[in-house]
Formats: sequence, C-alpha cells, structure tokens
Amino acid sequence: MSTDAPADPSRQPSTDPPNPPADQGESPLPTADAAYWEAAAASFDDEPDHGLRDPAVRAAWAARLRSWLPSAPAAVLDLGCGTGSLALLAAEQGHRVTGIDRSAGMIARARTKLAGRDAAFLVGDAAEPPVGERRFDVVLVRHLLWALPDPAAALRRWAGLLTPGGRLVLVEGRWGEAGPVGIPAAELSALVAPLAVRTQVESLAHDPALWGKAVADERYVLIADLPRRHTEVVDVHLVLRRGAEVLLARRAGTGYADGLLNVPSGHAEDGEDVREAMIREAAEETGLQLAPEDLRVALVMQHCAPPPARPRIGWFFEAAYGAGGEPWNREPDKCAELAWYPLDALPDDMVAYSRAGLDGLRAGHRFLLHWHRPGDAVAYDPSGPGRAVVLDGPGADGANGVTG
Repeated sequence: MSTDAPADPSRQPSTDPPNPPADQGESPLPTADAAYWEAAAASFDDEPDHGLRDPAVRAAWAARLRSWLPSAPAAVLDLGCGTGSLALLAAEQGHRVTGIDRSAGMIARARTKLAGRDAAFLVGDAAEPPVGERRFDVVLVRHLLWALPDPAAALRRWAGLLTPGGRLVLVEGRWGEAGPVGIPAAELSALVAPLAVRTQVESLAHDPALWGKAVADERYVLIADLPRRHTEVVDVHLVLRRGAEVLLARRAGTGYADGLLNVPSGHAEDGEDVREAMIREAAEETGLQLAPEDLRVALVMQHCAPPPARPRIGWFFEAAYGAGGEPWNREPDKCAELAWYPLDALPDDMVAYSRAGLDGLRAGHRFLLHWHRPGDAVAYDPSGPGRAVVLDGPGADGANGVTG
C-alpha cells in the first residue's frame, strides 16, 4: 500500500517502506515523497503481498480479510489502497469499497483492476480522506499509520468516518534490525484504546503465505470495534465580522461541498473544548492568533447534511476584525479563496447550513436545527424548502428571517 504523507514536506518521515523485508536493516529505505510512489506504481505489484499474483498468497490474504470484515455487504474505506489488491478481495467478497491513495498512478491501476465492480477510487490524503459526509462500516489501512506525523489524530479522524459500531482494521508492524521502523502493537493498542470498546491483536509474522516468504520481524493486524451508541461530531465555525461584512471561505479539494462558500470551520478534537477548537481551527485556516477573550458564542446549531450523513453539533463563534491579526488563506489545497461579503446580502452559492446559521445569527437567534431530507442539495437553494427550525422563539422553516 502506498503511504500517504502530510502535505507539508518538512513533516514527512524520512523513510517509508511500503512493506519492508525482514532484512531491511541492511539496505537503504525508500523515501516518502510523492515522486517515489508515482515511480513505484508501475512495479508495485511485483512484491508478493502487493500484487497478490501468487495464488497461495492471494488465498491467504482473502481468508484473513474474510475473518476481519463484517458480513457483506459492508461499506469499506481502504486508505493508502495502493493498486487496489486488498480492495479487490473485499469487492469479491461482496463489499462496497472506496479506495484513497495520494498516488495518481496507484489509483489508475486500482481503477483498472476493479473495473466493473462496486468500487470507487480517489486521489487524496489518507490522513484527511476526501469523502465528505460519507460514513463507512470499516476503515481498512495497511502499512500506513506508522509513517504519519500524528497517528493519534489520524485515528480520531478515521473513527469519525465510521458508522456507530464500525470497525478499524489496521495492518501494521515494525520492520528491520539495525534501524527498525514501524509501530509496535503495544503502542498502537494504546493509541486505539480511547476510541474502541473492544480491540484484538492478531500476529501475522508466523504465516509466510501472507508475505511469500518467512519473516522474522513484527507484523500484525489490530481490529478495533467502536461504540454502538449514538455519537455526534462537534464542529466550530468562525464568524469574523468586519463592520457589516463577514469572512467566507470557498471550499476546494475536500470531497464535500467543493466550490461552495462557508464560514471558516472545523471539528473539535478529543480533549478540546469548543473554544480551544475554534482558536486552533482559526489559526490553521486563516492564520489568526485569537485569544479566548476575542470569541463570543453567537449560535449553536444541530445540523445534518443529506443522507447518509450523520448529525453534528455546530458552535458559531463571533470575533471582530483585527483580533488575532489579518486573515489569510493558510490551506490553499482546501480553500480556493477567502473573501468578505455583506452579512445582509449573502451570496447564494453557500453551504446550506452555513447560510442558515448566518441568517439565524443576523435575525438574533441563538439555537437552530438544520436537517436535510433525502433529495436535498448540500448547496443553499433560495427557491427550495427551508430546513432551519428556530428553537429559541416562534418560527420555523424559514420564518423570522432564517433561510436555508
């Protein structure tokens, strides 16, 4: 599988074996940059456990995968999918597969390999998969997590992509002798423990059929089942006011609502309160260095994108222009532009719930519901049915100045 490294080259790991051999300590390791993986795509399947061309190796992985995945059909997200060999096995077992890899060459081969099957492949960052509001029954990852700069953050993000009771299937290891690389099972277990109700580690090193040869290093799969109880993501939204104007960001390259405007936003991480999350997200997206006293809670909204998305709790924070410095676009890969718009004449090409939140705030409301129904568009539709419901006074479905 192809390792998905961070966008910032200064944070990339210096070495990154897709599947290091047992004697890797005596030979140089491949680099982790994107050019390496593009060049490797043509020969990637030559490794026995990559291409699964040997019937015995293929059968060994198929048997393991069948025991790790739930009953078909399940929605499986294969991160760092490489050329799609495991995705093909999952599809053959009746699952619906979405594969993500940052190498366009790998993705092209995966699409060819699974042509005609219930599978889709996207070029993107596995640490931040471009799947929008979609949710999956399984997140499958092989030989990827150890190379990411913040494995704990990636695990939290992946857990948030699962349906209640969903499963993480993490194939990892620790390879080499002179200078071993990887993540030990005990370390990964500790990272996963706060997220899961049940974890299981299964050693894979003793089965040479999986690797096409005998291996002597640590190789394993960790299977983690998440809670079945209802949970909701908490997200935060920055309403930066410059007189009568508000700052909006145009989404790009995220896989959700790309091309539409919304206020700068993100979600709270484990251990963060909502104000801390807003300060962090504002810095990451706009470069603003806000202080707690710069923020005021303006509105709280429970919202849900069109099915099959899950509901979220959104906190809208107001801040005045000048607080924390001058805003600028720090994430051009996710944001096409930052621009100021009149709050009383907002554009129509907005994410519907973000538009509803700003309309509700302008109308003086503090608490809203905004739930899409099947068939609704993610974008605000001025002629469509209003989905905003006011909870702090009379009026619903577009009344009292609330649209969307």
